[in-house]
This record gives sequence, structure tokens and C-alpha cells, in this order.
Amino acid sequence: MNSPSNQLFDSYFTAPAMRAVFCDRGRVQGMLDFEAALARAEANVGLVPRDAVASIVAACNAELYDYAALAQAITSAGNSAIPLVKALGKRVAAQSSEAERYVHLGATSQDAMDSGLVLQLRAAVELLERDLAALGQALAVQAERYADTPLAGRTWLQQATPVTLGMKLAGVLGAVTRHRQRLAELKPRLFCLQFGGASGSLAALGEQAWPVVEALAGELQLNLPDQPWHTQRDRLVEFASLLGLIAGSLGKLGRDLSLLMQTEAGEVFEPSAPGKGGSSTMPHKRNPVSAAVLIGAATRAPGLVSTMFAAMPQEHERSLGLWHAEWETLPELCCLVSGALQQALLVVPGLEVDAARMRENLDLTQGLVLAEAVSIALAQRIGRDAAHHLVEQCCRQAVKEGAHLRAVLGANLEVTAQLSAAELDRLLDPAHYLGQARRWVDRALAEHQQISR
Repeated sequence: MNSPSNQLFDSYFTAPAMRAVFCDRGRVQGMLDFEAALARAEANVGLVPRDAVASIVAACNAELYDYAALAQAITSAGNSAIPLVKALGKRVAAQSSEAERYVHLGATSQDAMDSGLVLQLRAAVELLERDLAALGQALAVQAERYADTPLAGRTWLQQATPVTLGMKLAGVLGAVTRHRQRLAELKPRLFCLQFGGASGSLAALGEQAWPVVEALAGELQLNLPDQPWHTQRDRLVEFASLLGLIAGSLGKLGRDLSLLMQTEAGEVFEPSAPGKGGSSTMPHKRNPVSAAVLIGAATRAPGLVSTMFAAMPQEHERSLGLWHAEWETLPELCCLVSGALQQALLVVPGLEVDAARMRENLDLTQGLVLAEAVSIALAQRIGRDAAHHLVEQCCRQAVKEGAHLRAVLGANLEVTAQLSAAELDRLLDPAHYLGQARRWVDRALAEHQQISR
């Protein structure tokens, strides 16, 4: 029997815990949590009889509702809160007709939907923080482990001067640390109550409006905004932008890993596992299946972020269509990023590194990638222009003859008059031309440790 939902790719692109936050039950429970908190808050200020609260709160359980019926009703109602509040009212009325009068008192459908969404986002952010912290720690361990392991730096996809694998991983670690900082900074702005009633003025609650607002924010443990934000969506768009940044950084990790796994490089690999990365027709293949998720998420995320930006200029006090465009977009972003984080957490701790192949690849150009080191050393003795011209001639000769640059330099009397054999050996050793690579690793580790305290 065919599944009514689209589940084939979900486990590949989405973390199950994040999908649970944004499944139908999660959406419905978020709105019902708002309705239960509203009843309690209004009872606290004397607007709702206390004996009415129990019936309302008891009915605010997502397991009690028919999602298929709600979905059908949404096609006519235009949003999910309208049919849910009706269903909630009927369920409350079955227990107490008196209590039913106080369901959703003074609120509008968008209050329930937006505040419910914020409650979902709070759960989502907890998952993101947990996974980013775990990924940062895994990157820190690997950056330290390979801090002095040379590999070819690559610019414009061509070999450049040497770097270290630790330095490359420290770059990703630095990005993860900054994303953790950004997430901590935006939480006070994101976790804000939405409660404005029909047009944002809460006129329906009269003089009791502000006490209810304060009590409701307390019940939900949400911050009080300067005013309702029905059509001021910057909080959500800021969060969407951060999700796009996280996806992009993970995509960078996936892109580099997939390139290092190429047959022609063969330097770093995803951890192997039975059945992982195989081909349907080529037994020898070892495909970067986790990197594919990282790159895929980074490719899809910008379009979703742009939808959130496009939905910002919403009309007057309540929007038509632009608000609707957010409903699936932001949850999908959360799910995409969660899936990418899960794949990164599978890969980074178990990276398989071939340091010997890295050294072999560094010698593919037969010393040419270290021509800069020789040129700089010579420049201190014969001047920059003369040194550059001399080393350039030696490089051309090495290419023409298919010889190693060390041999050509060692046979050149102008060079050997300035540099000894020991000096040439050192200059053409990648391990001695790593610059500040170790410092960059140490700095990234220090930043990680600081935010992890």
C-alpha cells in the first residue's frame, strides 16, 4: 500500500527529531499550547472563570484531533487556526458549555499560528544548538589531530602552496562557532509572543488587555515584543537567514570533502560502512553520500531564504498570501539544515585521512608549488625582481625537462651561490612552508572553547 506522505527522502535530508517538531502534530500542538496558555492567563487576571480553564486545557491535546479533517477544512478557512479553534470549541463544549464561551477569547487566528510557530522554533533551536555544539567539538578534535598534516592548498582548483588539513577543518570550525554565536544573539528577538487580536490593538480585551499580555507571555515563557508583529516579519527572516548561512557553511564542508574524495586526489574520505556510497552498477565506487546532502541543502536553502525575504512587505495589519508563503518555507529550512547537520556529524568524527597520499600529491608538480618559498628566500639576497626572474626560469626548465625543481635549482650556479643544499632541501619541504597554519588552528580552538564554556 502506498504511503500517503512523502517519506522516501525524509531520513536522508532531515533529522527525525526536527521532523517531529514540524510534523502536523507539532504544528497543532503549538497552537493548542497557545490556547491553553491564553485560558490560564485570562483566568489569572480574572477575565475567565477559573473553573472553565480545566476543560479548555484538557482539550488542548493534539492527539485528540483529526488532521485529515483539519486539512480539508483549511482549504475553505484559509489557515489552520480557524478550523482548529472550531474543533477545540466543540470538544470543550462537550464537557462544559460555559467553558466553551471563553475559548480563544480576544485572540485572532494568526496569534495562535505565530505563537505556536515560535514555540516550535524554540524546540528547533534547541536541536540546532545541540548539533552545532557537537559538530564544533568534532571539528575541534580533528583540527587538532591534523594541525600539522600538510596537504596541497588549492586555488582556482589548482595546486597552490601547502596548507594543513587541520587548518582547513579549523576554517569550518570557525564558521560553526560564529553560527553558534549568532544563534545565541537572535534568540531573545525570535522567542517573542504574538498576541494582537484582530488588528493588533487588542481592543476586544479592553482594560484587561495588557495584564493578559503579560500573563500570557509568562505562561509561554516568551519575551514581550514592542508590539504585535503580524506583518513585521524581520524576526523570522533573520532566523531564516542564519539557517541559510549554516547550510552554506555545511555545503562548503561537503564540497571540499567531495573534491578530496575524488579518485585523482584520494586524500580524505567519508567513513566507510556496509552499503554506504556504493554504485548500482560499478562495484568499485565509493560515493560521497553525506557530502551530497550537505551540498544539496546548501543549494536549496538560498531559494527558501529568498522566499522569506520576498514575503516581508506584507500589507497593512494582516497579510494576504505573503504570510501564507512562510508556512512551509521556514519549517523546510529547519528540516534541511537539521539533515545536513546530522550528515556532518556522521562524517567529521570518522574522517579517513590518507596523509601519505597528501604528500604524494604535493609532489605532483615536482616542487613547483614551493617555488614561492625559494623566490622569497632568494629575494632577501639578490632582490625581488632578480629572484622572481631566476626562479621563474628554473620552473620553466623543470617543466620543459620533466625534472624536479630541486634538481634544476641545485644545478643552477646563480642559485647555489646564494642557497646551500640544506637550505634548498628545507625550502622545498612542504612541512617547512606552512606559515601560520598552526596559529589559525589554535585560534579556532580557543574560540570554540570559549563559546562552549
